[in-house]
Amino acid sequence: MRKLIRRLREDITAAREHDPAARSNAEIVLAYSGLHAIWAHRVAHKMWQVTPLKTPARVVSQVARGLTGIEIHPGATIGRRFFIDHGMGVVIGETAEIGDDCMLYQGVTLGGTSLEQTKRHPTLGNGVTVGAGAKVLGPVEIGEQSAVGANAVVVKSAPAHSVLIGVPAKDRKRRQEEHKPLVDPAHYELDPALFI
Repeated sequence: MRKLIRRLREDITAAREHDPAARSNAEIVLAYSGLHAIWAHRVAHKMWQVTPLKTPARVVSQVARGLTGIEIHPGATIGRRFFIDHGMGVVIGETAEIGDDCMLYQGVTLGGTSLEQTKRHPTLGNGVTVGAGAKVLGPVEIGEQSAVGANAVVVKSAPAHSVLIGVPAKDRKRRQEEHKPLVDPAHYELDPALFI
């Protein structure tokens, strides 16, 4: 139970840190559809890992989609402190892998380009941010601490600390002033009371 409460606090703190409009933890818990979608995904993903529960897992994910406007396949693997801001229209495919401390904006697609039963969705390293409307397609890998610009279409892998912009997206090395600070996981564990 302590681990669950720690994870919930971690998610709430991540939302506060990524959204300057957040006024309270209670508001985040009650009104952030991105957070609701992530929590529903965690339940669906656990079910997905148990073979006989794949259909119920899909049902949970579809109910969450209807309530939040965010579709996360229960097979997707998502790390800690993940945040979806203004999540309407986000789609995350079955074999997508998202590292810790990642953030997606509205309208992002982490989609596939193949009909084969294989790894066909993107992998995002730790600390990746994907801008509004961006499409990251196929089994590409986006290195840690990279940023994908709004409306970019990414179809090729990119190294760590890249900035990807355009259609199709081209990558360049992130300039020093564009780096975001690394997250200290201890910061999340020491978060003050849950509903302050």
